[in-house]
Amino acid sequence: MKNDVIAAALGGWSAGINPASILLRVLLSVGMAAAVGCERSSKRHSAGLRTFMLVSLASTVAMIVDLSLMDGTGVGVPAISAATVIAAAMVSGNSVLFSSRGQIKGLPTSAGLWASELLGLAAGVGLYTAALVSFLSLMGCISLLPLAERYLKDRSNHFEIHLELKSRSDLQDFVATVRRLGLRIDDIESNPAYLNSGLSVYTLLLTITDPQLKRRHKEVISALGSLGYVSYIEETA
Repeated sequence: MKNDVIAAALGGWSAGINPASILLRVLLSVGMAAAVGCERSSKRHSAGLRTFMLVSLASTVAMIVDLSLMDGTGVGVPAISAATVIAAAMVSGNSVLFSSRGQIKGLPTSAGLWASELLGLAAGVGLYTAALVSFLSLMGCISLLPLAERYLKDRSNHFEIHLELKSRSDLQDFVATVRRLGLRIDDIESNPAYLNSGLSVYTLLLTITDPQLKRRHKEVISALGSLGYVSYIEETA
């Protein structure tokens, strides 16, 4: 690409479609995707190293084939169209999402797959600078933003808990105790996945109404967990 800083520094060969530029683009695409996949795998997410590498590789190859066909036919419109690749990424991303305790999870991994697809397209078309800058931004988002999210959640008056009671009849006592502690129950949902487990399992949305309890989620969870009829309790992410 004429306006790409890295392509200009490498020389004219990197902007065209030839064996050397194809190798460079594939290695760049797969390398960036591998870094993102490693980060996801280290946190035990459903889509890991191989998934990210394959998704990015597919988009890079599709773009290279597009460019090659356009060059051969002289037609200014891609013969395969990167839009189909982006659509495939969205399907792949949707397959990562799953429901757990009434929650939709896997959104960061799904978005990461979609972003890796776009990184592959950028690398495949020869936009090396854009690909690398976007890659660094993506790594910063998935590595650093969770810390900021955790900080903001810890300072919020609203939080969600996963609750396991030894008996359904204990729910009334638990609700009364929660209210005495200065908490408001905004929503409570029974989890049918535990119907035959002998436990009564719920997901609760709580709001701290007592100013003295603000930003003390761990203390609240610890106090509720000490109740004799509570089998298990945790704050959900």
